[in-house]
Amino acid sequence: MKFNDLKVSSRKSAKRVGRGISAGQGKTAGRGTKGQSSRTGGRVRPGFEGGQNPLYQRLPKLPGFTSHRPKTENVYTGQLDQFSGKTVDNFTLANAGITSSPYVKVKLVVKGDVTKKVTVKLQGASLAAVEAVQKAGGSFDKVDQVKRQPKEAESKK
Repeated sequence: MKFNDLKVSSRKSAKRVGRGISAGQGKTAGRGTKGQSSRTGGRVRPGFEGGQNPLYQRLPKLPGFTSHRPKTENVYTGQLDQFSGKTVDNFTLANAGITSSPYVKVKLVVKGDVTKKVTVKLQGASLAAVEAVQKAGGSFDKVDQVKRQPKEAESKK
């Protein structure tokens, strides 16, 4: 006999509770007596701890907690003039030393003036920053965050 050869019904019939003593699940219908869980609709949401601050809210407040959410780095409109006539993306900003890595999220924020035409391709920008770039004759395109390429397995030699 194999597990996949077993002939079993797909669904077990529901137990009808609260139908009297002889039915086996009468009176309290297996819910115990009194209390929140014995009542209809008497359940608390997942994570609720009776008014105590729940674990998922306490954890970030504990010492030594480090958030793994990637930080967004800001680039200012005044820094774009050094890339006149070029396409500004994550790699050009990282090569110029403005951002720490080409694989981080980058947002364009207004601080300084844009005087030269540039094409900006980043993950985000404020409305005022987009207007400033377009006023200088450039354009802004929103692109997804650049993902790291997986390393090739060197053991396939």
